[in-house]
Amino acid sequence: MRGLGPADTPVAVIGFFLLTFALTWATWLAVEMAAPGQRAFAVGGPVFLLGVFAPGLVALALTAHAEGRAGVVRLLARIGRWQVGGRWYVIAIAYMAAMKLLAALTHRIVVGAWPMFGDTPLPLMAGAILVSTWAQAGEEVGWRGYALPRLATHLGLGGASVLLGVIWGLWHLPLFFLQGSGSTGQSFPIYLLHVSALSVAMSWLYWKTEGSLLLVMLMHASVNNTTGIVPAAVQHAVDPMSFQGSLVAWVTVGVSWVVAALLLLRMRGAETSAMLSSESHQS
Repeated sequence: MRGLGPADTPVAVIGFFLLTFALTWATWLAVEMAAPGQRAFAVGGPVFLLGVFAPGLVALALTAHAEGRAGVVRLLARIGRWQVGGRWYVIAIAYMAAMKLLAALTHRIVVGAWPMFGDTPLPLMAGAILVSTWAQAGEEVGWRGYALPRLATHLGLGGASVLLGVIWGLWHLPLFFLQGSGSTGQSFPIYLLHVSALSVAMSWLYWKTEGSLLLVMLMHASVNNTTGIVPAAVQHAVDPMSFQGSLVAWVTVGVSWVVAALLLLRMRGAETSAMLSSESHQS
């Protein structure tokens, strides 16, 4: 377990966010402005993916500058923290599905009818989670691996998880205006509320597994690939800055924040130094 050093000052964390936003938004702007037919600038192409992976790339660059190769190895070693209790794997995989099913049940109680359920086969979801988990390192090395422990030293784990959620949500803002991203025509404020609650859950998981990036990568992939169990997107495009959204979306936000509030209570006085350690731990 190592102590905090110069790389963990507020200035360093602010620098991480500024560089990450600058790199991501610049690349996504380039995608938006590129002429049609340029594959390198297409959504999902190399330039777009550079923006997606910016949090991890910036975190590695700043760590290398401040701590050298040893610091980079410590940071990446958290991806190898797989020896945690089985219950944490279950939580990582099932969290979003549970939130969606709770939202569906709430919808049934309030409205008297079940919402529409998705038709994606479970084996396809499982395969997508398995494949995409590793791609989440592009974000999670930065958000949870680099930023969260440093914010927590100044704000506590609860405050850090909420603030990081807001910043993480704002980072996605250009996608709500970028054609073909999958987020256009949806409400960004609703998304921001939801992702802030999700950040609390992911921070709690990261804390309870003593800094396992693998588990939050798995949870991130699971969220992305199981949200369609109960679709919340509106069928018609809305102003991205409006609060217009489906009832399912709003109920999901409400359910997620009830859970987040309970987790925030559990985080009070949390010891977070283990999240900066490179040692593996059996939980």
